[in-house]
Amino acid sequence: MALKGLKIVELAGLAPGPFAGMVLADFGASVISIEKVGISSVNTLTRGKRLISVNLKDKRGVTVVKRLSKTADVFLEPFRPGVTESMGLGPSVLMRENPRLIYARLTGYGQSGIHSKRAGHDLNYLAISGILSKLGRKGEPPYGPLNLVADFAGGSMMCVTGILMALIERQTSGKGQIVDCSMVEGSSYLGTFLYSSKILGLWDGPRGSNLLDSGAPFYEVYETSDGKYMSVAAIEPQFYSALLKAMGLHEEGLPHQMDFTKWEEMKIKFAATFKLKSQQEWIDVFNGLDACVEPVLTPEEAKEHPHNVDRSIFITTSPEMFEPAPAPRLSRTPAEVSSQKQVLPEQEAKDILSEAGYSQADLTVLLREGIVDGQPRLAKL
Repeated sequence: MALKGLKIVELAGLAPGPFAGMVLADFGASVISIEKVGISSVNTLTRGKRLISVNLKDKRGVTVVKRLSKTADVFLEPFRPGVTESMGLGPSVLMRENPRLIYARLTGYGQSGIHSKRAGHDLNYLAISGILSKLGRKGEPPYGPLNLVADFAGGSMMCVTGILMALIERQTSGKGQIVDCSMVEGSSYLGTFLYSSKILGLWDGPRGSNLLDSGAPFYEVYETSDGKYMSVAAIEPQFYSALLKAMGLHEEGLPHQMDFTKWEEMKIKFAATFKLKSQQEWIDVFNGLDACVEPVLTPEEAKEHPHNVDRSIFITTSPEMFEPAPAPRLSRTPAEVSSQKQVLPEQEAKDILSEAGYSQADLTVLLREGIVDGQPRLAKL
């Protein structure tokens, strides 16, 4: 696998950090995820990782993390600025012992600035990035697309990108560096097209009235007769023509596609037309047509979609669970999802500590006195 041989030490936190670690694990990195002793975990993003709980309030627990980090390539932490420094695990400490270490810091507001130590979540980061103001329908408040943009796209994936860039640079310099990943900045960066395309007039109207924000009738979601939905994204003229033909509408008798003064009128017409058939009937109508129309599927339905089945987009992780497979696909060194159990026994903790140079006697003391625990407990929310 592409990242085989890389060692990652991850301080587990809320979802963005663990997802970044999971991506690295999916592509071959050896990831040790460290939870706090005695805390019921809500971390479900442990695929391919080895787990250990460590008491970071005890100096011996801090020493455990230091020893693990001494031979690591990457240290990944998700806390507000100053937290790891207060633990004795800040970058100045770990990078002095391991100058090649990439120290990745994934936070909401970044390591500096007046909000750097402020509490927040995805919606807050998206709000001050400027992107949230663009998301929503006409006449309604802005709304966040779950917690996907700031937490995972602007946070996790930007952090992974920064880590990989730092690792590539290290091949030349031989030195590690700090990766300061802010979810606000990551979200803003993802929205670069919104800023750079203003000159094209794509966003001149109020929220929800523009070409790509549900303003256009040909870039919208429509309800079907059975209460399900179809997505329509027929922007180009040839796709728009195919859309109209499949819907049984005659283009010559309709307003021009880009006559935005008629968009509301056309949305009403499209909505009424889509209400005439069930989702499956519309799937059958558009099957084989290049009209940029697809059904809106639930995760369970997406798992069974023929294209997704052909590509093995989803993987079964247990009799009750399925998850998306890693992406992208590499031709020579593809990702391989680990079959490791997500909650590991005490032996896993012993193996991790043995690799860090602890003797059997040391292991016995650390486990007996609760400095480490081999079985992080998964909270039931």
